[in-house]
Parts: sequence; C-alpha cells; structure tokens
Amino acid sequence: MGQYAFAVDSAACSGCKTCQVACQEAHDLPAAIAWRQVHQYGGGTWTAGEDGVYAPEGIFRYFLSLSCNHCANPACVETCPTGAMQKSADTGVVNSDPNVCIGCGTCVESCPYGAPHLDEEAGHVTKCDMCQALVEAGEQPACVESCPTRALYFGELAELAERFPGTDALIEPLPETDTAPSLFVLPHKDAQRSGAGTGAVIFAVGEV
Repeated sequence: MGQYAFAVDSAACSGCKTCQVACQEAHDLPAAIAWRQVHQYGGGTWTAGEDGVYAPEGIFRYFLSLSCNHCANPACVETCPTGAMQKSADTGVVNSDPNVCIGCGTCVESCPYGAPHLDEEAGHVTKCDMCQALVEAGEQPACVESCPTRALYFGELAELAERFPGTDALIEPLPETDTAPSLFVLPHKDAQRSGAGTGAVIFAVGEV
C-alpha cells in the first residue's frame, strides 16, 4: 500500500458543490465546516465601446474542488505542538487525533491549503481523512463517489501519476509550497499557473 492521492479534472468540474455537500453529510459536519471546498477562480473585465455597449475583455473562470492534499511534507504535522496531527506510514493519510489535539489552531495557521478546521464547539481540529472507513470497506471517498461529472479521482499516488502524466498542483488559486501535495490537477483550458494569475477567487470557498 502506498501514498493515497486525489486528482481533479478542472475542465470537467461544473462547480455544483455536490462533492462538498456529500462530504459534509458523510461526516456529519457542522454547516460552518467544509472539509472539501469548491473554489471558483476567474478574471477579466468588461470594457465600454464608443457606442456605450460593454464587451468582455479577457473574461475567464474555472472551478477547483479541493480538500486536504495529504502532503508528503505536511506543514500541519511539522508544526503541531502535541503530536495530534499525524501522517500514516501505510497510506500517507494525514489526520488529527481528537484525544491529543488541544485546539490551539497551529495547524490551521500553518497549512497553505486551509485544510484543518477548528471545531470550536468540540474543542479540537477536524479535517479530511480521505474517508478511511469507506476506503477500508473497498469504496470510494464520498466526494469522488458523488461527483456527477466524474471530475474527481482517488487512488494510490503512483497510479494517478501514471494515469495523469505531466500534471501537478501549481494552478491558481493553489499556492506554491514545498509541502509536496498528493494532488494532481488536470487544468482547465483557461487555467493560470500559481503565482502568475491575473484573476481572483470569485466567491468565498465555503459558500453553498
């Protein structure tokens, strides 16, 4: 068994947020916490012509469905002061032990992807665990299973790397990091490289 990973086909993602809702339902998450979030990134403008009619200029947008990337070098694990944040040696899944977590939020602040979420009512951090219970039962994670456009993929890192060669996770609005995310992004035709984007996240990633 090797490192598990996700892949997302940005060209196929319609932004419907079915994956986000399925994740919340599968893990009985509070409405304010979404382990998987759908980002809409876009840019461009509308320019008025001499006749007063506005025309689009460089308008573009695309969607990315993202959760924890279960990085090879997870910042959350490195900075956790209690050892609650752990990375499985068997599957590479990064998870937080609620019995050890003190709810300090250090992992939340250190993660470049915003994957850990502090559940203030419970008093500890929660996050995507790649639906370990479902995977152990031979099923797919809830987000992958629910996607109506089949834009999400799950499997071992080596298998996905072979299936989607030449892809990486350096697409806006993803940051450039040294955490080595276990994520492959099949870019939309209008996708822009991380750090060189001309657009912005159009709406809050947690909106439903």
